Amino acid sequence: MNNPVMISLFGLEIRWYSFLLFLAIALGTLLLMKESKKYNYPKDFVFNLLFWTVIFAFLGARIYYVLFNYKFYLNDPISILKVWEGGLAIHGGLLGGFITLVLYCRKYNTRIFKMTDMVTIPLLLGQAIGRWGNFFNSEAHGGATTLLALQNKHIPDFIIQGMYINGVYYEPTFLYESLWCLLGIILLFIVKRYKYLKVGQLTCIYLMWYSFGRFFIESLRTDSLMFGGFKVAQLVSVALFIIGLLAFMILSRKGKFEDLYREANGSDITF
Repeated sequence: MNNPVMISLFGLEIRWYSFLLFLAIALGTLLLMKESKKYNYPKDFVFNLLFWTVIFAFLGARIYYVLFNYKFYLNDPISILKVWEGGLAIHGGLLGGFITLVLYCRKYNTRIFKMTDMVTIPLLLGQAIGRWGNFFNSEAHGGATTLLALQNKHIPDFIIQGMYINGVYYEPTFLYESLWCLLGIILLFIVKRYKYLKVGQLTCIYLMWYSFGRFFIESLRTDSLMFGGFKVAQLVSVALFIIGLLAFMILSRKGKFEDLYREANGSDITF
């Protein structure tokens, strides 16, 4: 079982979960800044967008998680504030972040889905890094398994030992999702090279890719948020996959040279 505390100085604890979230945000910001520069988006516009989007994505992720665990938090409401112990739901974060992004882009008269396209790779990188916070918190794992089963999957020993919790080995579903996100980054980098890529299609591919993997990974988890006997993440994954697929098909019907990702830029932003 892992120690969730990264470092402790003079009674002040810095937890791995918090550090990895900060690292994910920092690296995601660098990637988005680099991509937005190619398309003439002002630095101030992008930085301020990120600032507000991260805040409301964080709040959305926490509120979403608390709502689906309301019975626990009714008995211990002070725990709502203990975000360093975990308890952030990615789908709540996506919802909060998307709403913020839409409102911000509308305020400054810029393309919403060009911006969501540019966010996809930084977002997947953030998700890949953030899942390791679950590892150090010994959460978001799968069902019980055996040492031999984990070794047969060629999982690194330090992860296997980290998945040994209270005398039982568990499936490292955090690792499966992290790797799935990294593969998604490679896919999106390849797709971005396609010169006839339409604005919005990277967003669609993100929705389909992440939702497809999350649906199956969620089936292995033992701590899923539930609604009416169903795993919430699986229901949302199905919905987002369908939305992504339908939107991709609609965008594909545009003319070959119409609304290309490479040509859409932020030069028309009004402040």
